[in-house]
Amino acid sequence: MSDAMLARVRKLLAKAEDPACGPAEAALFTAKATELIARYGVDRALLAAQDPTTDPVGDRTVDIVAPYALDKAGLLAAVADPLRCRCVRRRERTGYAMHLFGFASDLERVELLFTSLLVQAAHGLAAAVVPRGEHPAAFRRSWLAGFAREVGTRLRAAEEEAATRPAATLVALVLADRSTRVDQRLAEVYPRLRTAAARRLVGGGLAQGAAAGRRADLGGTTGLRADSPVELGRAR
Repeated sequence: MSDAMLARVRKLLAKAEDPACGPAEAALFTAKATELIARYGVDRALLAAQDPTTDPVGDRTVDIVAPYALDKAGLLAAVADPLRCRCVRRRERTGYAMHLFGFASDLERVELLFTSLLVQAAHGLAAAVVPRGEHPAAFRRSWLAGFAREVGTRLRAAEEEAATRPAATLVALVLADRSTRVDQRLAEVYPRLRTAAARRLVGGGLAQGAAAGRRADLGGTTGLRADSPVELGRAR
């Protein structure tokens, strides 16, 4: 992502995170930051259509460690899919590994956002009050599911909006071609891929997590701290 655009996103999110900024104004700043990241994705796609060497198809692996490794893997999938990346979850001794496939610029956006959202989710979970009589782990898993669902919905809306720009037909063709090429790369590596069965969650944290997902900053610039309550996934 260009330094100039990153600087704009950081400035917008700094304003949104200022305690003196009201909720409505903060929402506007955050929405603008999300819009910039989505526009960047379309711009890179159009540039690569003219010069494929600027944005090659690739892959990378992100290690997802306990606690709540499966739930954090679900968050990564919720970020990756709207940003036109595909992911394969593999069971590892210490958690899960998510093998991501996509164009370099989209993989960059996914990793940037996921790292930030993990920290935001950790802070949200730390502040969430588990209702009396509810099992804490079940509540937190459902909270994370609600958070991931809302984040995915917001990202998809931003990506769709960015694609409805001048030359929308060309943009649609370019993005469709990119999705096809990512699917081809995935099939080359995993020719016998199976779809995992849907999870059944019994906790009551879905609504609280969804509300936190609607408030989450999607500009990907939240600062990381070594004492974050959730250990971050590690790219390799």
